[in-house]
Amino acid sequence: MIRLSASLQQKFSTPLKIGNVIVYSRVLQSPLSGVTDLVFRRLVRRYAPESMTYTEMVNATEINHLKQLPKLMEIDADEQPISIQLFDCRPDFMAQAAEKAVTEGAKTIDINMGCPVNKITKKGGGSGLLRQPEIAQAIVKEVKQAVNVPVTVKTRLGWNDDEINVIEFGQRMEEAGASMITVHGRTREQGYTGTARWDIIAQVKEKLTIPVIANGDIFSVEDALRCLTITNADGVMCSRGTLGYPFLVGQIDFYLKNNKNPVLPTIKQRLECAKEHLIGLWEYKGQKGIFQARKHLSWYCKGFSGASELRDQCSRINSVEEGLDLINNAQLKLD
Repeated sequence: MIRLSASLQQKFSTPLKIGNVIVYSRVLQSPLSGVTDLVFRRLVRRYAPESMTYTEMVNATEINHLKQLPKLMEIDADEQPISIQLFDCRPDFMAQAAEKAVTEGAKTIDINMGCPVNKITKKGGGSGLLRQPEIAQAIVKEVKQAVNVPVTVKTRLGWNDDEINVIEFGQRMEEAGASMITVHGRTREQGYTGTARWDIIAQVKEKLTIPVIANGDIFSVEDALRCLTITNADGVMCSRGTLGYPFLVGQIDFYLKNNKNPVLPTIKQRLECAKEHLIGLWEYKGQKGIFQARKHLSWYCKGFSGASELRDQCSRINSVEEGLDLINNAQLKLD
């Protein structure tokens, strides 16, 4: 296991300051579309009670037209600290959506400037804003004027390898009033392929005075330590590493606070968590939750004998009972 230097240990023993918000963890749970709903966040928070979590990204245009706020924005009264992530390319719509998000209880407003999905970028949102830095800057300024909580940005290195502009882009966001920036160490063109460029995140950190959070390829405590050592970032944000493993944020947080390895969950404990996740989605979303649970249960099914077969079976369940029976039988085989 990599050990942090004494200076980094001291750094991570102090809270993370995001504007006027103090967060007592340097490990954050990334917003993930179709994943980080209220049910998933409850599981993450059980093991990382002081970490910042994020809602799935919310379309500011939809909020502007809907009479009721979307379920994506629903948060527990006690699940703090939490940020609501918004996306759009219209500063006025983003500002109005931000005001509603704060009313819902968001401690910060995060602006998505990194999503690589075509249907988002074609409309100028997500990582499309990397090619429109003036609009991105205007969004941050208008949102900051509209709310009394910190405004943060999540972005990527650039559009492609020929257009890596995250340093200048980050400087613009800081100038516009952003209180923190999270950098996913890939370009938009990469999507989620290849390797995250932590070295470029390090360059961003050198140039900015606001907190810089490193994101990309954090799948273990050791990954987080290597990333922090290379980037000197102010924290790490976990994304795909938490799919089927909501323990990860808490494990990294434990190490940073205690300078020792956390106790890892057993396979049975992971499957117990899978069952709880399934039940939670059923209770929260009904049949739609069952369909969403298929992918979640599949992510839990790895690293043990029979995992492949169980994963295939879980991807086709139609009821909570069916899913529970499958996992219970798998647990019995582990004895």
